Amino acid sequence: MPSNKSVSDAPIVQFTNCRILRDHQLQREDLWVREGKILNPEKLFFDEKGSADVQLNCKDSIIAPGFIDVQINGGFGVDFSLATDDFKSGIDLVSQKILSHGVTSFCPTLVTSPPSVYHQVLPQISVRNGGAHGAGILGAHLEGPFISKEKKGAHPEHCLRTFEAGAFQDLLVTYGSLDCVQIVTLAPEMRRSSEVIRELTKRGICVSLGHSVANLSQAEEAVQHGATFITHLFNAMLPFHHRDPGIVGLLTSDKIPAGRRVFYGMISDGIHTNPAALRIAHRAHPKGLVLVTDAIAGMGLAPGRHTLGQQVVEIDGLNTYIAGTKTLSGSVATMDTCVRHFQEATGCSVETALEAASLHPAQLLGIEHKKGTLNYDSDADFLMLNDSLYVQATYIAGEEVWRQDVSGM
Repeated sequence: MPSNKSVSDAPIVQFTNCRILRDHQLQREDLWVREGKILNPEKLFFDEKGSADVQLNCKDSIIAPGFIDVQINGGFGVDFSLATDDFKSGIDLVSQKILSHGVTSFCPTLVTSPPSVYHQVLPQISVRNGGAHGAGILGAHLEGPFISKEKKGAHPEHCLRTFEAGAFQDLLVTYGSLDCVQIVTLAPEMRRSSEVIRELTKRGICVSLGHSVANLSQAEEAVQHGATFITHLFNAMLPFHHRDPGIVGLLTSDKIPAGRRVFYGMISDGIHTNPAALRIAHRAHPKGLVLVTDAIAGMGLAPGRHTLGQQVVEIDGLNTYIAGTKTLSGSVATMDTCVRHFQEATGCSVETALEAASLHPAQLLGIEHKKGTLNYDSDADFLMLNDSLYVQATYIAGEEVWRQDVSGM
């Protein structure tokens, strides 16, 4: 006879009166959490004869997996591409502040920088779980310096590099270490890029194609060697052309290896991509769309001059430009804003909009067994949202880490 005692003494929390995003649908069920994981209530009742220790009424909120931002350059005055003595406190500040945007995990992103910056900054980034201290860190995203001069965007030209005879060795020398690296963005048309893509993929690092003048066959070859992501689709790449659609053509390519999905990032801030282009991409390849903020140090601050690595940028409303030019340089959008804009611009379902910021980035990084879903046994990183997709509360490992202050409303 199974005993009435639960297999664990940890408290069980039951979230009631909510709609849970599970299996691509909002389902009216309760959410059960114990020891930072989502519980299967059937096992709890029938195997353990257990019950809830605490019940929380969610007042008809939507419960969705926490957002995952795989491209964020900084925010709140912190620039991840600047080597500073207090870099650690800067990354802590950003990870704390983005909880209010619904972000529970992220990849701090470095734009093209001199090797000395990578050597100083990367050892200070460590993969860690989220909690009351802030969103979890999944590893760094290194955007450059192995990118195209013609499509450098806001990246400083004097820091760009090519692969020489050593190829992968050149990359190791430039970065210093790959210990905490999760994503590398490079231009696939560069000589010797194929061997670099293979080596990175072998090490479990996601390779993204971007800041590139690659044609479609070069992009397809990169995917065949292991690349799985496109950095901010449409931005910093050849525009779509009907005879050679370039990297954009990967969305409908028939040369993608069987069983492989190509994902693509979109900055859905109403500035970087026209709503019509957002709709075209989404309709062509809905399961690959990953919302990213590409946020810079100026996110969360007043308009004016800020930095993006080696460059000075100016914020004018929602536009961010390299100072003195009209070259776009990252965004000041928050992830929850991007989710709402995406849903509004495409007319997609609430479920689809939420999954583009949670399930898809988790699938891209191969962590969907624990993040990006509310399946049983996955991490209890989730959000409470209202019907307009405004975040009301953020939970990491089942603990509330941020709540909207409604006292002044």
